Amino acid sequence: MEYTAVIGLEVHAQLQTDSKIFCGCSTRFGQEPNVNTCPVCLGMPGVLPVLNKRVVDYTLMMGLATHCRIAAESVFARKNYFYPDLPKGYQISQYERPICEEGWVEIPVQGGARKIRITRIHMEEDAGKLVHEGGGGAASLVDLNRAGVPLMEIVSEPDIRSPEEARAYMQTLRDIVVYLGICDGNMEEGSLRCDANISIMPAGSETFGTRTEIKNMNSFRYLAQALEYEIQRQTEVLEDGGRIIQETRLFDSAKGVTASMRGKEEAHDYRYFPEPDLVPIRIDPEWVDRIGAEIPELRSEKIARYVQDLGLPEYDAEVLTGEPGTARFFEDILAHGVEPKKVSNWVMGEYTRLLKDKGMETARISPEQVAGIIRMVDASTVSVSGAKQVFEEVFLTGKDPDAIVREKGLAQVSDEGAIEEEIKAILEANPQQVEQYRDGQEKVLGYFVGQVMKATRGRANPRLVNEILIKKLKGE
Repeated sequence: MEYTAVIGLEVHAQLQTDSKIFCGCSTRFGQEPNVNTCPVCLGMPGVLPVLNKRVVDYTLMMGLATHCRIAAESVFARKNYFYPDLPKGYQISQYERPICEEGWVEIPVQGGARKIRITRIHMEEDAGKLVHEGGGGAASLVDLNRAGVPLMEIVSEPDIRSPEEARAYMQTLRDIVVYLGICDGNMEEGSLRCDANISIMPAGSETFGTRTEIKNMNSFRYLAQALEYEIQRQTEVLEDGGRIIQETRLFDSAKGVTASMRGKEEAHDYRYFPEPDLVPIRIDPEWVDRIGAEIPELRSEKIARYVQDLGLPEYDAEVLTGEPGTARFFEDILAHGVEPKKVSNWVMGEYTRLLKDKGMETARISPEQVAGIIRMVDASTVSVSGAKQVFEEVFLTGKDPDAIVREKGLAQVSDEGAIEEEIKAILEANPQQVEQYRDGQEKVLGYFVGQVMKATRGRANPRLVNEILIKKLKGE
């Protein structure tokens, strides 16, 4: 029997605020264990939470960017569960009255786009982290630096129908939060992670099967692999006459399998009730309008603009917008009046290559310097290979491109008389190859071009070299 997958994702994004959601502790990643803590985020008796307004701003921004309905009033709730890394014994979250509901995003699919509905977006606090030491579960330590870090949870409708669509949806959400500047999207550090709910049903059916949940995936690749495995596992269970158990599972990336973790909780298991220490949040239209005005151009909009207005191929547009910093660098170079495709070639080529090869996140080369190097090539001041040498030197040192050209003797020779003299000497030294060319072996031209470039140490203008060579070989 053929089966259709039914997938919904719960995506958690850590918000880039300086302090935690209900206290003034730092959210900085990578600190010594338990230094970013206070009585509030440690859950001490008698303390009171105070809501970080920036968390509300960022969540509103995400809601507007994903076409959500913004609630005029929303309420925090206590979600009760007991884990070693949750010191209060409950998590402050939102349940019945979240801040954003009924949104959607479009994901790219073969031949077009597909709309995935968003059920809700709500605010909550993160839990701490268990650090396991030794083999065989010898010891587990608790680091509460992460406890109270603001989280935004984005819950989709079960509209996703394949692991590929799940990956595209997750990538789309990452693009949005990174371009909004509200989350760094670093999945390795856990800033962006997701839980996946998946079931299968007979193809053509509209009745969903029993779902399982796969917890805490922090990689696009692992998300797709986990879903592929779970579809296969559930299919085999049903084909063998078994039944799917509603449960929570973990993905073992080393083995490529999911394994049972615990029975899947329902909402009533968490015993939600309104958080008595926090008042309802009231959002007036002016607040929404102010946040809406702060939303920048998103990646999907940039891609469309680069293709339609700048005439770039779609591939170029997707590469250039992969990270906001790259897109900003590209646009800053364009501001100096250089042709978009030429800028694209240099940013996707030398700039990206050098960042990767040198293990650098930023370079010393400025947009103005890149534009100047492109103009050098256009004016035949330097050859393309010479320009690449200049680019790398400026990339690493920030030195003036013109100074580098002078110091390294990279200025291109465009003196027709000088080039003609070099060509004359080379043709006289290679009579056999001259006859081969005149007998119709035109590929010999490449040999002569190479000899001229060698004699001029790569500085001769290639266009002039070709033009003069052809005239001389034809006896003109």
